[in-house]
Amino acid sequence: MSVQQADPLEDVLALLGTTSRLSVRLVAGGEWAMSYDPPPAVKFVAVRRGDCLLSVDGVPEPIELAEGDCFLLTQPRAFTMATGPGLRPVPAGPVFASATDGVARVGTGEDAVFIGGRFDFGERARELLLDVLPPVIHVPGRTAEAATVRWALEQIDAELRDRSLASTLVTEHLALVMLIHLLRLHLAVAGPGAASGWMAGLTDPIVAPVLRAMHARPSHAWTVAELAEAAAVSRSTLAARFKQTVGQSPLDYLTGWRIELATDRLRRGDDTVAMIARKVGYGSESALSNAFKRVTGASPREYRRRIRTAGGGQTAHRAGFDLGAQGPYRGVPQESSTA
Repeated sequence: MSVQQADPLEDVLALLGTTSRLSVRLVAGGEWAMSYDPPPAVKFVAVRRGDCLLSVDGVPEPIELAEGDCFLLTQPRAFTMATGPGLRPVPAGPVFASATDGVARVGTGEDAVFIGGRFDFGERARELLLDVLPPVIHVPGRTAEAATVRWALEQIDAELRDRSLASTLVTEHLALVMLIHLLRLHLAVAGPGAASGWMAGLTDPIVAPVLRAMHARPSHAWTVAELAEAAAVSRSTLAARFKQTVGQSPLDYLTGWRIELATDRLRRGDDTVAMIARKVGYGSESALSNAFKRVTGASPREYRRRIRTAGGGQTAHRAGFDLGAQGPYRGVPQESSTA
């Protein structure tokens, strides 16, 4: 049987509505140190010239950043960048607030140049993507594998420097290209432990084709036998490998992804529950409602009512499915006056 396949990483990033925003350039010189508060979004920084030492709260050892390196901070943790250990840092906020002509400066001279920014995601980013990544992803720039990342950074740097027409839009799209390549590179070179849950499965030769098959046709009535055929292994081998790698069975993962697609449609559209049921692989409204309530603790209608009452804000993300290694996330959306 020929099995159509898709890209789970692309599906998740699209579902999350990933966007980017670039900051001003940072120029540093002499001996310097600068501290950053925990960022509200995923932070990235690239070293265009020079080097520095990166220290992140909760990470035991500092990371040496050389020219061409970049890093992603996937969790809201405070961090410090400095020329070396033991220096008293200045807070980053006032430094960037006093930037002129798109350049912030710290220390004396121009020994080092950095560009950075942030990636913003939808309500489900923490459960779907960020929790399956390490808190810091460091990508060395002087490797053959990082060639595309270097190209994207060079283009971003040129746009920030020259400020040509529509440069903001161009840099935001380039940053998204860079993010995808950073994640690809991280998965390719970091080895075991680079990620957990569904993302760990993307690099597993048995699990990966099964994930791609389910994402290509989430509404198909998949059986374990069909999925095993997609991986060219026995049903027992697939079941054991999928559980070991992703943390749940293939059909439990499929249920979770269908519920994730359904919650997205409930949040963003006006389709009836019956229409959504057909689109995500359930034969009837009642079948979707039963699965939805089992996973999220609320019926589809109740979920839609609550997120609309809350304005689609902080309450919305509490119902859904954790595609990581911990299985279903059974948080029931609650009414909140602060949403």
